[in-house]
Amino acid sequence: MSLSLDATQLDRYSRHIIMDEVGPDGQKRLLGARVLVVGAGGLGSPVLQYLAAAGVGTLGVVDDDVVERSNLQRQIVHADADVGRPKVESAADFVADLNPDVAVETYETRLDKTNVAEIVPEYDVVVDASDNFPTRYLLNDFCRIHDIPIAHGAIYKFEGQMTTLTPEGPCYRCLFPEAPEPGTVPDCATTGVLGVLPGTVGCIQATEAVKLVLDAGERLEGRLLFYDAMDLSFETVPYQRNPDCPVCGDDPIGTIEDVEYTEACAVGGD
Repeated sequence: MSLSLDATQLDRYSRHIIMDEVGPDGQKRLLGARVLVVGAGGLGSPVLQYLAAAGVGTLGVVDDDVVERSNLQRQIVHADADVGRPKVESAADFVADLNPDVAVETYETRLDKTNVAEIVPEYDVVVDASDNFPTRYLLNDFCRIHDIPIAHGAIYKFEGQMTTLTPEGPCYRCLFPEAPEPGTVPDCATTGVLGVLPGTVGCIQATEAVKLVLDAGERLEGRLLFYDAMDLSFETVPYQRNPDCPVCGDDPIGTIEDVEYTEACAVGGD
């Protein structure tokens, strides 16, 4: 990589550079990386904060929402003065203040079939910090077809789950072939969420994203990590590629054109 580190960067990233597992080459790789964060809310906030601090050179942020005061209990890249602003703008300003090395590309929109092909292929790694099943299945299917890894996370009240989806490993549909019935999984506005919970889950997602960029360490590929904040416990559940999976199985789809990302998000609409 031709990118060189200047004196300020050598100082800023010195704790990375002295590590054998990162070093100057690894830091250059981070500075040259492009990571897309889908969602600038509870999970996206710590992801953006730590990836920016780590020196990931380009961060994309997708979110169609505006900051509400009820977000501030957990969405730490937004402040009281940001209420009413688009979340992508507030997040971009936060990153700019934290690390001038990082460029932010904002997409004030909801990711869907009409725009996914314009946005996602521009990035090396995707962090799924979304809060709905259609987006999760859309990302899984599109990224699997295009060989883009995903650091996935989800939260509910006091609990979180994380996994990493790589082109070589099983996909999200191997875990959950279809989305649950609408209304069976309440959202944060209905059930609440512990404010610090997304900090833990988002930090693990950011860790996985950094490892993907560095091509280092053992990732959560084929493993679903459960976190219970009340018990302060972690449990890892292995899962395998399903040969009948319509996305990564023996006869995978080659396009998302015929998939409807509503309700069950089923391939073929069965």
